Amino acid sequence: MSSRDDARVQSELEQAIARGDFDDPPGAGKPLDLPASPDPDWWIRQRLAEDDVDRDALLPVVMLLRREYERRDDTLVELRSEQAVREFAAEFTQRVHEDRRANPLARMMAPEMDPEDAVERWRELRAATADREPARAETVVEVRRTRRRWWPFGRRG
Repeated sequence: MSSRDDARVQSELEQAIARGDFDDPPGAGKPLDLPASPDPDWWIRQRLAEDDVDRDALLPVVMLLRREYERRDDTLVELRSEQAVREFAAEFTQRVHEDRRANPLARMMAPEMDPEDAVERWRELRAATADREPARAETVVEVRRTRRRWWPFGRRG
C-alpha cells in the first residue's frame, strides 16, 4: 500500500469513529463462547450452531451436483429453447467430469446428463405445462386491463 492509500484508509476510519459506527457493536461486553479444550474450528461450529452459515456451501461438489441433477426438472422448465437445454446439459456434464478428474478415487459420483435425453424431458415438461398455460395467459391479460398507471398525470393526446 502506498502512503496515499494509508492516509485514505486512516481518514475513512476517523470518519467512521466520528459517526459512532464503532460505539456499540453487537456482542460488546459479552464473553466469547469458547470450548474448554483447544479446537481450531470453534468459530465455524459456533456459526453453524447459530445458523449463520449456508450449510450447502460446506458440502462436497459431488453432493451439490447430485442435488442439481435431482432438481433438473425445475431448471428445464425455465429454459426457453432446445439449444438452451442442450447447453445446460453439456455444461452440467462438463462440471461432473471436472469433479471426477479432481477426485478420481471418489466412491460417490454424480450422474451425467445426456443432452438428447434432457431435450426429450424438456419437451414432456413443456407439453404438460402447455395444458395449463392458456388459463394463466387469460388471467395476465385481465390484470393488464385493470392496472392503473402509477402516475396520475398522463400525456395528453
